Amino acid sequence: MKAVIERLTADIDWDLDVDVLVVGAGACGLAAAIAAHDAGAQVAILEKRDRPGGNSSLSTGSVPGAGSRFQREAGIVDSPEHMIADLERTAGPSELPELTRVMAQVSAELCEWLVDKVGARMALITDYCHVGHTVPRLHAPVSRRGQDLVDDLLSAAAQRDIPLATNQGVSTLYVDESGAIVGAAVQGEGIETSRIGARAVILSTNGFGANRALVQRYCPEIAGAEYFGALGSEGEAVAWGEQLGAGMANMQAYQGYAAVAYPHGSLLSWTTIEKGGILVNSQGERFGDEDLGYSGYARFVLAEQSSVYAIFDDRIKALASKEEEFQELVDHGGVKSADSAEELAAVFGVPVQALSATLAAYARAAASPDAGLDPFNRKRFGMAPLQGRLWICRVTPGLFHTQGGLAVDMHGRVLRADGAPIPGLFAGGGAAAGISGQAGAAGYSSGNGLLTAIGLGYMAGKTAAGVEG
Repeated sequence: MKAVIERLTADIDWDLDVDVLVVGAGACGLAAAIAAHDAGAQVAILEKRDRPGGNSSLSTGSVPGAGSRFQREAGIVDSPEHMIADLERTAGPSELPELTRVMAQVSAELCEWLVDKVGARMALITDYCHVGHTVPRLHAPVSRRGQDLVDDLLSAAAQRDIPLATNQGVSTLYVDESGAIVGAAVQGEGIETSRIGARAVILSTNGFGANRALVQRYCPEIAGAEYFGALGSEGEAVAWGEQLGAGMANMQAYQGYAAVAYPHGSLLSWTTIEKGGILVNSQGERFGDEDLGYSGYARFVLAEQSSVYAIFDDRIKALASKEEEFQELVDHGGVKSADSAEELAAVFGVPVQALSATLAAYARAAASPDAGLDPFNRKRFGMAPLQGRLWICRVTPGLFHTQGGLAVDMHGRVLRADGAPIPGLFAGGGAAAGISGQAGAAGYSSGNGLLTAIGLGYMAGKTAAGVEG
């Protein structure tokens, strides 16, 4: 479906008229609709796919919140300033640095809103810190399934009687003579074209991960990896933005994943690596510092151009098994066990001498973490050295979602290239620029995607309803 801008020169008879039209029904769009409705606006949501959720359904449902009451109850000391420092250290320079600050400052309020107002079944993850964070601050469904969070958002929208239409893709945004967005044209099952007028349009269409041409243009280093995100992420926001003269920011940033279980297609929990596991190639050798994280390390796995295997031990497996998706992978035989390096090597035909040498060298480095013995300069080894029964899983790298998009201000308003807001147009989630820096995947911290999805949706919804901004 083409993404078109049509400029109106005369009044139009709308088939439907609402205060706020939300385009896309992932976590961003649902949060935006709920926030706008609760602020008194008449809202409608359109989703081009046959069901809501998008990339949010495929995530772990984790949202970072700095200084939340859930942290205080757990005795964890945190603050927006601490979170900002963590995010900026991981991401490096950003073309929208103020967005990082705003997202950190609203993060605790956001997590509490999700629990208190939306009814999301979330809890603070206290087992360990996740990639990019130095204190436990991720709030997630107990199952670690994003679909559970999406289901709670859908339930909250239904309780408010917010209309949501699936299989209804937006093909056109209408602009009046003053340059303001005033509505959209919809095409879908059972209709030829329906025109909806709106005082504000919120783009929550996700990014462009499913658009191979745009990935090659903006994120060439990961263009050769398989895309594992939502198929609806086709880059309409980029196309509309280019036609409107909108600014773009952080377009080379993306979230990769270094360990998608092959051939199962589910995520191998990064807990297996973060807590002390390693990745080896088909020759049984490590090839980098796995502590770069699941996103930053994806391009290194891709560069191997061969089979790659994750290796960890029984203790780490027990910790990862708290995550339902990982346990399902184990139950379906996606992870194999062995009592020795020789047995482990035999599972996938990895050279036994090389694998044994790799495991021995890694054990020495992990046993003396301050001695600098690791050839790839890994500093954190979690529960390593590995011991007892070992586990192995064949993995492949993947692209999950892009982290660049339309430039927005602190209220989610889309900005022109000169910094002026485009009247009536908002964006969040993958449609908007993210907080993972300017280049590549190394700047991605756990939860960055959902924070800007739900955070910008929440703020855009209130602003579009006239509460602030």
